[in-house]
Amino acid sequence: MKTISLKLDDGTFQETEQLVGKLKLARNRYINEAVAYYNRKQRRELLEQQLAFESELCREDSMQVLNDTEAAVTGDLNELLDEG
Repeated sequence: MKTISLKLDDGTFQETEQLVGKLKLARNRYINEAVAYYNRKQRRELLEQQLAFESELCREDSMQVLNDTEAAVTGDLNELLDEG
C-alpha cells in the first residue's frame, strides 16, 4: 500500500466522518472504496467517449453500405416487377 496525504474541505470531512461512523468502516477503507468507485466511473466515461468517437468515424461508411444495400434491393424488386 502507498501512503498519501489528503486534504479535505471541512464539510466533506465532517460528512465523511458521519458516514464512516454510521457504516462502521475505517476511514481509510471508506476512502479507498470511494477512490476505487470513482476510478471505475472515470474509466467508463473515457470508454464511452472513445466509443462515440470511433462510432462517428465509421458512420459515413455504414451509411454508404446501407445506401448500396437499399439500392441493390430496390433494383432487384424493380426487375422482378418488370418481369411479372
